[in-house]
This record gives sequence, C-alpha cells and structure tokens, in this order.
Amino acid sequence: MQQIAKNKKVAIVCDWLTGIGGAERVVLELHKMFPEAPIYTSQYDPEKIDWFKNADIRVGWLQKIPKRLKKFIPVFRAWYFSRLDLSEYDIIISNTGAEAKGVKFGPSTTHLCICNAPTHYYWSRYEQYLKEPGFGKFNWLARLGLKMLVSPMRKWDFRAAQRPTELIAISSHIQKEIKKYYKRDSAMIFPPVKLERFNKLSSKTKNGFVITGRQTPYKRVDLAVAACTKLNLPLTVVGDGPEHQELINMSGTSIKFITNATDKQVNDAISSSEAFIFPGLDDFGISPVEAMAAGLPVIAYRGGGALDYVVPGKTGEFFDNQNTDSLCRVLEDFEPQKYSSDDIKRESKRFSVENFQKSLIDKVNQVVK
Repeated sequence: MQQIAKNKKVAIVCDWLTGIGGAERVVLELHKMFPEAPIYTSQYDPEKIDWFKNADIRVGWLQKIPKRLKKFIPVFRAWYFSRLDLSEYDIIISNTGAEAKGVKFGPSTTHLCICNAPTHYYWSRYEQYLKEPGFGKFNWLARLGLKMLVSPMRKWDFRAAQRPTELIAISSHIQKEIKKYYKRDSAMIFPPVKLERFNKLSSKTKNGFVITGRQTPYKRVDLAVAACTKLNLPLTVVGDGPEHQELINMSGTSIKFITNATDKQVNDAISSSEAFIFPGLDDFGISPVEAMAAGLPVIAYRGGGALDYVVPGKTGEFFDNQNTDSLCRVLEDFEPQKYSSDDIKRESKRFSVENFQKSLIDKVNQVVK
C-alpha cells in the first residue's frame, strides 16, 4: 500500500473514536497501512481507545460535546461531515456505518468508503431503535426525535452514500443492504481479524458452549442463555452490557458469567468449549471468526455476516429462527466430534489482516485516479 500512496496524499475518515469495536479495528489497520495519513473524525477519546497515540487525529467542534452524548448528535455529525472539505487529498478511505461517508472532495480525489452498514437507525434497525433507543430515562425523547427526523435524515443519508467513488461492503449481507437502501453496487472486502492469538490456544478438556460480546438486545445473548438453561447445557457468557442483569435473572445453574474478562479468561473460555454460539443478526461478527481461529465450530442464526463463514457440517451449524426452540433443536443434535479443528482454523484464515490488506491494495490499484 505504501508504494501506491508514495506520491499521493491520503486521508482516513471515520465516524468517531470513542471506544473499542470492530470499526475501530479497521481504522487501526488503515492507520498501520498509512501511518502518515491524518484521521478525521467527529469525536476522539484517547482514554477509552489508546491505539492512536502516534496518529494525527483531527477533530472539529463536535469534540467539545461530551462523548457520552454521541447517540444524541447524528444530525450534528451529518452537518459536520458534509462540510468537511478534503479536496486537497488524492485518496480518501472512510470506514463508516453512519455519517462519515458524507465528506466533501474534489474531482481529482478518489473516495473509497468501507461501509460497515447502511446507517442502522435510519434503515434496517429503525423499528428496533424505536423500541429500545438505549437512552434510559430519555427514551421518550429519543423516540420522538427519531420519528421527527427519520424522513429528512434518510434523504440526507441516501445522498451521502452516493458521494464516494466506490462503496466496499464488509460482508455479503451488507452488500445486499447497500443495494437495498442505497441503490448502489459494491465491492466486498472482509474486515481484518487478528487470528494469531486464537490460533495458538492450547487444547483443553472441552465441555459446553461459549458466547462473548456486549450484551445488547440485537446480539440476542438471551437466546443462548434461555436455550442452554432449558436444556441444562453448560454455557459461559463473557462480557457485559445493558442486558447483563436481565440475563443473570433468567439463567439457570448451567450458566456461568464472566465480566471484565482478561485475555486469559477469554482464551480459557474459548479453548475449553465445544462450540461458539452466535445468535444475533450481525453485519459481520468478529468474535465468531476469532473462535473459528481457535478451531471452534460456530452455531449461528442463519443470517447476516455469519452466512460468509459458517458452512454447515464443516465450520458450524445454523438455526433458522431467532427463538429458543429453534436454537434448542440444533444444540440437541450438535455432535462436536464431527468437526475438524484444523479445517475450521484454515477457513478462518480467509478473514486475516493480511487478506484485508491485499484486497484493499487491489481495490485501490483498480480505482485510484
């Protein structure tokens, strides 16, 4: 990538850098590929994400707004990014699932947009956000604001999605979502997953299942807890989130919870389990691919990013409906001995950092002006 950009001015753009997640991991890899490129974003919190200490992070007036109010300001972000003029750059690479795709640029600039998803709160998860806005006692205000603003903001978001030179989807699911909501074709490049840590896990006595991640409604951790409680199967739940106490309340004696887990605890939970449960509809899903890197089959809901890496009978199994009974049927029939750990590990390598870098290099070579 450095050879491509040798005589080119490159800028990286993202929605925000206020915590650690899949999108931030992509930005980190982009920064490693282009260490001299400035990173433009709406808000940056170096105390919450310390990966960019040596990076040139550029923020504007939105930085003055408390980071905890991030959910309240999508209209302000749209205004900010749509007026952020990056015409001085030859190449813009944005990584966004919200407003950052709307930056301004000139006719000599190539803008590649890695689209994590069409903006959830305007499109595919609009009804879910109305039901569970996630604003606590201010949910009523969030619902009112979303209802009032969704129509004009959908129009803005659609127009913003037409600006990039090319859109890049992170999964075949998102490729279809881009076509559905933005009416554009897109390339597909899987996000980078650091596999080495999990490739090296030593085998342990395996018993039961594991699920990791933030415990929010759309992740559907409740299905895994309910199914394993009903069948009295061992399940280790690693993570925390707004649903944590509710999950504890509904769990049976076969469920174990680990919060504030260290890397060692995560490693131990994965290496001692028979399979990883992934019951949500996710845009891609980093955690199940990490589990595959350790040789674990994945039991996933048949939808979203899991369609790109779960191969029934080889890397895992699907359940067809997001309800307890559907998951229970698969868990009851699950036979861990029929899966090859080595085959699963090999399949996970399709999602390596190296493959991400190569695919992005090829795409830039193809479209850069």
